[in-house]
Amino acid sequence: MTYLLLLLQQLISSSTHLVAKSVTETLHPTTVVLIRGVLSCVAFGIWVLIRRKSIRGIDREDIPRLLLLGLINMPINQLLFIWGVKYTTAPNASLAYALTPAFVVILLFMFRRTNPGWKKMAGVCVAFIGAAIVLIDRGAGFAPSQTLGNVMVLGASMSWAGFTVLGRQMVLKYGPIYTTALTFFAGLALYIPLWALIPVHDPAFPLTDSTWLSTWTQLFYLGVITSGVGYGLWYYALSRMDSGRVSVFNNLQPIITSVLALVIFGTHPTPLFLVGGVIALIGVIITQRA
Repeated sequence: MTYLLLLLQQLISSSTHLVAKSVTETLHPTTVVLIRGVLSCVAFGIWVLIRRKSIRGIDREDIPRLLLLGLINMPINQLLFIWGVKYTTAPNASLAYALTPAFVVILLFMFRRTNPGWKKMAGVCVAFIGAAIVLIDRGAGFAPSQTLGNVMVLGASMSWAGFTVLGRQMVLKYGPIYTTALTFFAGLALYIPLWALIPVHDPAFPLTDSTWLSTWTQLFYLGVITSGVGYGLWYYALSRMDSGRVSVFNNLQPIITSVLALVIFGTHPTPLFLVGGVIALIGVIITQRA
C-alpha cells in the first residue's frame, strides 16, 4: 500500500514542474509561493479544525525543529524551486530532484552517522543514472542562460533532502498529515515577512483578467494537490520507511512524466527512454531491497 501511495505522490510531483513553469509565465515566483502557501494553510487548517479533538498538543522542545522545517519548506525549498523553474526547464528541474536521494544519504551520514551500505549507495547511483538518461532524452541541458535556474532548483533539491531527513522524527511523533500542516503554518508565517521585503510584486491583473480561471486552477493545484496531498503522502511514506528508501522514488518522476505524455499526447517513447527507465527501476528495486 505504501508503495502505491508513493507512486501517486510521484505522479503528483511529476506534474508540479510543468504547472510551476506555466504559472510563473504570468505571475512572479514570489507571488506564486505566497498564494500557494495560503491555499495550503487553508486546506490544512480545515483538516485541523475537523480533527482538533483527536490531535495532540505540540511539545515545547519540538517547536525549534518545527520552525526549522517550516523555514526549509517555504522560504527556502518552495521559493528556490518556483523561482528556479522560471529560469530553467522542467526536465532540468526533474534532474535536480533526481539527486535528492544522494543528498539524503549524505545528510544521514553527516548528522546521524548512518552507514547506508554499498548496496543502497549502488541503488541510488543506478537510479540516478537511469533518471538522467531519461531526462537527457527529454531535453535536459546546461545552457548558459539556464545556469541561475539550475543552481536554484539544485538548492531546492538539497533543501528537500533536509526536509525529508529532519522531518521523519516529527512524523513518527505527530503523524504525517499533522506534521505537514505544522510545517506549512510555520513556513507561511516565516515567508510573509520575507515576501514583504522582496521588492518585486505583481500587479493583480493576472488573477482577475480573462485568464483568471487557468491561473487560479494552477495555483490551486500547487497549493492543495501538490503541497497538501503530495507533501502529506511523502511524510506518510516516511512514517513507514527510512528516508533513503523513500527519497529514491524521486528518480521515477521523469519516467512517470514521459508515460503521462504517452497517454495524454500520444508521444512514443524512444529507445533511450526505455533504456533509462529500466535502469532507474532497477536502481529503485536495489535500494528497496538493500
